[in-house]
Amino acid sequence: MTFPVKTLRLFPLTAISVVLIFVLSFFTPPHTPLSDVAMIDKWTHLVMYGGTVGVFWMEYWRVYYRRGFFLGATALVLLAFVVPVALGGVIELLQAYCTGGRRSGEWLDFLADSLGVVLACLAGLTILKTLARRLWARDFQE
Repeated sequence: MTFPVKTLRLFPLTAISVVLIFVLSFFTPPHTPLSDVAMIDKWTHLVMYGGTVGVFWMEYWRVYYRRGFFLGATALVLLAFVVPVALGGVIELLQAYCTGGRRSGEWLDFLADSLGVVLACLAGLTILKTLARRLWARDFQE
């Protein structure tokens, strides 16, 4: 089985989250009372991308501890940071140039996407480090 197919099978919720980001990024949103909240769009971007990377980290902990599936540092940086940031940039470009004016690509949206990814990566790495220390301590106490 090739790496991308195996990765998709091990991280189904992350894949669903990415598909949801694509869908939500290209449909025309309805006007709601929340539309009047200042910077709601930026907060939405931060939560969508941070949430997706957070889901990735939860699935990674699950497959790492249950199945022994280990990703090296390069693969983790690529999957948890580079790919989501690049995805945010590509989607903003597609919104700017391929939606016929229905959606607009904005630098601040890209910044909010990236900030969500960074915050989720910091939280994910902190929790992963804490869990690894606890498991290491548990293994040596037995």
